Amino acid sequence: MLPLALKPKSNKHQISRDLKKIWALIIGVLVLDQALKIWIKTNLVLGEEIHVFDWFILHFTENNGMAFGLELGGVWGKVALTLFRLAAIGGLIYLMKKLELMKAPKLMMVSFGLITAGAAGNIIDSVFYGQIFNDSYGQIASFFPEEGGYAPLFQGKVVDMFYFPLFKGYLPEWIPFKGGDYFIFFRPVFNLADTAISVGVLILLIFQRNAFTYLDSKKIAQAGKED
Repeated sequence: MLPLALKPKSNKHQISRDLKKIWALIIGVLVLDQALKIWIKTNLVLGEEIHVFDWFILHFTENNGMAFGLELGGVWGKVALTLFRLAAIGGLIYLMKKLELMKAPKLMMVSFGLITAGAAGNIIDSVFYGQIFNDSYGQIASFFPEEGGYAPLFQGKVVDMFYFPLFKGYLPEWIPFKGGDYFIFFRPVFNLADTAISVGVLILLIFQRNAFTYLDSKKIAQAGKED
């Protein structure tokens, strides 16, 4: 019998440690996302900009709905979107636990962790910001104003700030329908949570074949053991 100090580490211990790293990633993204949003909200007036470079601008804007300024209109639209995000986060957490047991590739776990963090970051804005801040129209918002927040629970707006107008100019006249129009690339304003979701999805798209092939082989091996 091996001495206790020489016993190999159990798979459960290794799996738990890997999952802790993913949770650390999720919490880290959430903290950075919220810290930046709170700084923007409490230091800038809506529409105000800070020019870091010509192509990198911190532009304070807010949106009522989804990533990159897209919207799902109305009060019930926002509630439905928030409930969908909560359900998606629950599903992602469950999926990550299952993938952990299957010893899924780390990049796959990281991608789901980033998507989970991004969804959670925007949920915090939608659920709570309307209660803890006053509005930012012509004024810098403050924490827990005496007159109350600017919106009911679940009706807060998502804070966006990253704006990358990499190219500005007029489109050539020969382009059908849009020729001669003023064009900005990249126009959407977004936040760190949106970035986390996009990077997570991009990782899945790039590495999906290797990742899912690995998981399929694990399932086949497991099925063979059961037979």
